[in-house]
Amino acid sequence: QINFVACQLFALLAAFWFRIYLSPSHASSAVRHAFATLFGIYFAVFCFGWYSIHLFVLVMMNYGIMNMASIPNIHRYSFVVAMGYLTLCHISRIYIFHYGILTTDFSGPLMIITQKITTLACQLHDGIGRQAEELTAEQNRLAVKSRPSLLEYLSYLLNFMSIIAGPCSNYKDYIAFIEGRHVHMKLLEVNWKQKGYDRLPDPSPTGAVMYKLCITLVSLILFLTLTKNFPMAYIIDNEFLDKTPFLSRLGYLYVVTQAAKPKYYFAWTLADAVNNAAGYGFSGVDERGTFRWDLLSNLNIWNIETATNFKMYIENWNIQTAAWLKRVCYDRAPWYPTALTFVLSALWHGIYPGYYFTFLTGILITLAARAIRNNCRHYFLSSVPLKIAYDIVTWAVTQLAVCYTVAPFVMLAVEPTIKFYKSVYFHMHILSILVLLLLPIRPQTHSVRRAQNQAMPNSIKSK
Repeated sequence: QINFVACQLFALLAAFWFRIYLSPSHASSAVRHAFATLFGIYFAVFCFGWYSIHLFVLVMMNYGIMNMASIPNIHRYSFVVAMGYLTLCHISRIYIFHYGILTTDFSGPLMIITQKITTLACQLHDGIGRQAEELTAEQNRLAVKSRPSLLEYLSYLLNFMSIIAGPCSNYKDYIAFIEGRHVHMKLLEVNWKQKGYDRLPDPSPTGAVMYKLCITLVSLILFLTLTKNFPMAYIIDNEFLDKTPFLSRLGYLYVVTQAAKPKYYFAWTLADAVNNAAGYGFSGVDERGTFRWDLLSNLNIWNIETATNFKMYIENWNIQTAAWLKRVCYDRAPWYPTALTFVLSALWHGIYPGYYFTFLTGILITLAARAIRNNCRHYFLSSVPLKIAYDIVTWAVTQLAVCYTVAPFVMLAVEPTIKFYKSVYFHMHILSILVLLLLPIRPQTHSVRRAQNQAMPNSIKSK
């Protein structure tokens, strides 16, 4: 943890220096690529020691695949090799380290690199191996038309801004950033009007970085004061279960889940700030004309804490992983896209049994929540009081459903997970099954979903 924080703070300083002294106007793209790559390799070795060899082995194996595999199969081979290697590393954590976390846990960076490898492979397949009319609007926008050079490939996968904590970004966005086209490209995408300007403006990320650093500081304080005082393990303590009524247990479950969030808020927001400090992450202009720096943001805290449905919560938590799952799995799955996406998410996170309890439960609750929303929501839109009451109830149910779903994710093992679910009578599982029996929904076919995706505007993102 100390190495992680030290590397990220040093990366933050390096990012400011990179934006000022190695800007596209001061240095060539090759120099920027080389600096980003070398610093990224240094951070990996500093943080993870000899374990960092796993990162480099995976990167070079997939570089060979990218150059030797046929375009129709490049995304399949890259996916199998990257996910296979990641899964082998996850297995070692259970059978070698017995549910422990390595002192130098390299699995986080390996997970981010796996996302990037598979993202690039799919976008390269789209750009070279498919016709434009076969692609959705988003796939067409992100399609890569030529294989990257070794330097570009290494820079994309190993750059110092994202090597430690991500997030995953699209290859075309990253290359545009290195070449100095990133901001102007995003302004043109939103049809920026050059009113009174002889050139496009050059917005500064400093304000966004300072704001995100404030969030990081608050998250760190909450982590140090709350997280260790409200451990998730206490909800299955025998004395707690014997003396605490059911509703009180649910209330405490909400508290301990809230206490577990600050470490994610800290890590993801700091990673976002590092990228912004380097000048990367500009996403355009909002409806008020304010420049936005949330292209790489991994969460929207306000939307998470006020979510009134399961889908809204998921879409605003680990946003870049959600986008990755959508692009490499959901949009390409011929059948059962929701189920396959949840399974891939569980496999990507690891092979701890708790992950699979979480994601399989998530499938069930997602389908049930969709059925309720499709069948009931319109009855509550006729008046403001009804809509407010509906929002309050759905907020409470959503927050408790999320707590119920993610508890095994923290517990990891089978025994505490089963004990927890027994203590709360499997109530969410039972209610979700009853909802699906009473309010069945017809699953979308691949062709219908594909037609809808093609009609989506470029800015849409979903999980």
